[in-house]
Amino acid sequence: MCGRYVITNPVSKTKKIVKSAIKVDDIENYNAHPYQNLPVIKKYTNGNTLENLKWGMVPAWSKKKEFRPLINARLETIDEKISFKKLIKLTRCIAVADGFYEWKREEKEKIPHYFIREDKKTIFFAGIYENDQFSLITEEASKNINEIHHRQPVIIDQADINRYLNLEFSGSNFLKECKKPNLIFHE
Repeated sequence: MCGRYVITNPVSKTKKIVKSAIKVDDIENYNAHPYQNLPVIKKYTNGNTLENLKWGMVPAWSKKKEFRPLINARLETIDEKISFKKLIKLTRCIAVADGFYEWKREEKEKIPHYFIREDKKTIFFAGIYENDQFSLITEEASKNINEIHHRQPVIIDQADINRYLNLEFSGSNFLKECKKPNLIFHE
């Protein structure tokens, strides 16, 4: 599960990827967390844009006022779950990050670990959105992350962004098959 990440200067980091940034500034957010408006890349017919969406989705079918927003969607079941199966086909996005946090539970203590790409490049999380809200897609953790946490966000390379955002391709199949970057962590 991904519940916190870092994003600095999203406009500068995406200027070669997006056609425009809509109401997004080059900010530094070292504690990006659910329910915040955060920068994501969305595809339109005239090009990609960077815009702020709220992290955490309340599905349209939910009638409860106290419904806890869904911040993550499991890749393994995304094509089956009523909350996500339409979105992975029609409304995909990419969240931009420098790194993310996971906590390792040791007895009664939780120790934070900060993950970045081994090559130190910008991280691009696969996501889905509905209206002005988004969720990150997660998968089983890779070998070196599994010792800290059993889930991790799905990360794609910059070269794969347009392929993931292209609705002519199956988003879930692409994410299951694409090569993932290596990650390292700091305690």
